[in-house]
Amino acid sequence: MIHSSLESLQRAFEKTGIPAEGSIDDTSELRQGFVDDLIYTAVFSDEAATKERARDMIHELAHRCGAVPASIQTLYEAMGQGEVTGFTVPAHNIRVLTYDTCRALFRAAMKNNVGPFIFEIARSEIGYTEQRPAEYAACVLAAAIKEGYRGPVFIQGDHFQASAKRFAAGEKEKELRAIESLIDEALAAEFYNIDIDTSTLVDLSFPTVDEQQRPNYENAAHFTRYIRERQPDGIEVSVGGEIGEVGKDNTTPEEFRAYMGGYLKTLGPGLKGISKVSIQTGTSHGGVPLPDGTIAKASIDFDTLRNISRIAREEYGLCGAVQHGASTLPEEVFDEFPKSGTAEIHLATGFQNMVYDHPSYPADVKAEIARWCGEHCADERKAGETEEQFIYKSRKKALGPFKRKMWDFTPDVKDPIIRSLEEKFNFLFGKLGVTGTRDVVERYFPETELSAVAYRRTAAPQDLSEIPEGEGE
Repeated sequence: MIHSSLESLQRAFEKTGIPAEGSIDDTSELRQGFVDDLIYTAVFSDEAATKERARDMIHELAHRCGAVPASIQTLYEAMGQGEVTGFTVPAHNIRVLTYDTCRALFRAAMKNNVGPFIFEIARSEIGYTEQRPAEYAACVLAAAIKEGYRGPVFIQGDHFQASAKRFAAGEKEKELRAIESLIDEALAAEFYNIDIDTSTLVDLSFPTVDEQQRPNYENAAHFTRYIRERQPDGIEVSVGGEIGEVGKDNTTPEEFRAYMGGYLKTLGPGLKGISKVSIQTGTSHGGVPLPDGTIAKASIDFDTLRNISRIAREEYGLCGAVQHGASTLPEEVFDEFPKSGTAEIHLATGFQNMVYDHPSYPADVKAEIARWCGEHCADERKAGETEEQFIYKSRKKALGPFKRKMWDFTPDVKDPIIRSLEEKFNFLFGKLGVTGTRDVVERYFPETELSAVAYRRTAAPQDLSEIPEGEGE
C-alpha cells in the first residue's frame, strides 16, 4: 500500500513493534511488508510531506539496521598504496525496477561474500528515469533493509557532467550553479561518492595538451573544493575525475599527466583530491546499435587501462583508472579488467536491455513504449536509422513515464526478469574478482565504526538542478 498521510505511516511503523531508537538486530518485522509499503510511499505518494517522511524513515532505519551509506575513499587509498589488489569494483547504474533490482544486487553480493560494490546514477539518468537522488538513495537503502544486508553502502553520483553547449552559449555560471545544486542534493541523500565529469570541456583546438585540458582540470578542482566544503564532518567523500569523453579518442598518458598536474596545482595544498580517473579506451555509452538492433562489438584497449592505472597509482596515489560504457561488452572480456589493474567499472545499459528484452516483458507494454518513443523522441531520429536503432537509443527516455507501470508488474512478469539480473550480478562479481572480498571491506570499514555513524538529516536544496542531456554509465 501507499501511505497517504503521516498518521497512517506512523501507525504502520508502531505496529511493527520496533523501538523508536537504538540499533535493530531483529529486522524480521520490518522485512515482512512494512519496508515494501514504505518504499512505495517514498516513490509514489501524492502527499509531499508523507513521501519525504518515508524517505527519512528509510535512511534512519537503514542506519539502525547496520546498512550505512559510506565513502569508498579509505579503500581506494589502500588500493593506491598497493595494499589491496586483484579486483575491479563494479558500479551499477540502476535505471529500471530500481527497488527490486537493488534487492537482487544485495542478494548476489551476500551470496558471493562480496566486499566493495557501488550503486550509482548519472546526472542525465536522474532526468529521464525521474529518480532524484533522494528517491534513488531511498530505493537502495530500502532494498538493503529488505534483504537484511549489513555493512557500508556505497551510493555514487555518476557523471555529474558539465554541458559544453551551455558553456559555449555563455551560460557558464548558470551551469556551475546547476551542478553545485546537484551536489548539494546528492550529499543530502547520503551520496558519499561523486564523479565529476568536466571532460566535455576539453578543447582540442589548442596547441598544447595542458591548454586542451585546462577547462577540464580547473572546473574539476572547483567542484572538488565545493564538495570538500560541504561534506559531513567525519566523512571524506570519494571524488572521481574524467579525462577523455567516452566515445571519443582513447586517453594518452600525456593527457593524464597534464590533467593531474593542472588539477593538483589548481586545487592547492591541504585538500584531498580525486581518488580515481575515468578514461576512454574504445567504448561508447550504451553500445553502438546495428541496423537490426543488436550491439556492435567494441574493442577495449587494455594496454591503455593498464598503463594509466599504473601511472595513477605510482605517481599520484590514485586507485587507478575507471572503465565506462562496459555493460554491453562481450562476457568473455570482463576478467581482463582486474588483470589490467582497472580500479572501477561502470555498468548500466546492459541491465536496462535485459529488462526490456526479457521474454516475460509484456509485448503490449513494449509496443506502447515504442509508440511513446515515436511521439516524444522524434527529433532524435537520425537519417538512415532503422526503426530498431531508433527504439534502442530512445527507449531509455520511457523509463520515467512508465516507471509505475513497471513497478506494478505482476510476479509472473517481474520475478523472471529479476532472477536474470541476479544471475548476471553473480557472473560479474566472479569475473571482476570481488567474490570473497567481504573481509577487505570489513578491514577498512569496521562494523564498530559504522555503528557509530548516525543518520544526519540534511535539508535538500529547494532549487533542484536542471538536467541536460548527458551520459549514463
